[in-house]
Amino acid sequence: MTKTDTSRPEGVAPTPSHTVGPFYGYALPFRGGEEIAPLGHPDTLTVHGHVYDGEGRPLPDALVEVWGPGPDGVLPAVDGSMRRDPASGGFLGRNGVEFTGFGRSQTDANGYWYARTLRPGARGRNAPYLSVCVFARGLLVHLFTRIYLPGDEAALAADPLLSRLDEERRGTLIAAAEGGTAYRFDIRLQGEGETVFLEFR
Repeated sequence: MTKTDTSRPEGVAPTPSHTVGPFYGYALPFRGGEEIAPLGHPDTLTVHGHVYDGEGRPLPDALVEVWGPGPDGVLPAVDGSMRRDPASGGFLGRNGVEFTGFGRSQTDANGYWYARTLRPGARGRNAPYLSVCVFARGLLVHLFTRIYLPGDEAALAADPLLSRLDEERRGTLIAAAEGGTAYRFDIRLQGEGETVFLEFR
């Protein structure tokens, strides 16, 4: 038997390759993560949908983060999403009063996610939107996108990002109104109808 010298990098055998995660269920989701808006607030809306892979299959272990301003267009700067008891260190959850503008939703066995938040106000020249970050199996880097809400067609047409996209691609960023305060927004990671994703540098 030949002894291998492991004291130098060239003497160490390569380890097998592995798929990245997903390990989101261990530490990232938190109780009430999808309930961003305080209960009973008059500007509350629900955005929901599925996360699909390139084959059109729902992903049961993806994580969707949502950030957004309040109806006044101002991004909140308050704590409250993941409060902890200062004595025990235990998780207390949201305080149910403050709007933090941030939440996480883990997809269920059918790839379904939802977030209850406040209707975002316009910021600058942009039409109102929610920022989204998607974590999913096989992704080495998380993906960023936006959710625009239908209704103000003039604002959507003038939005700096949407105005640069052709109609079909633009449609992947605009949620479908379902009546009342519910909006459907499916996230397709690749393939036909792939959601437009953004790159930040």
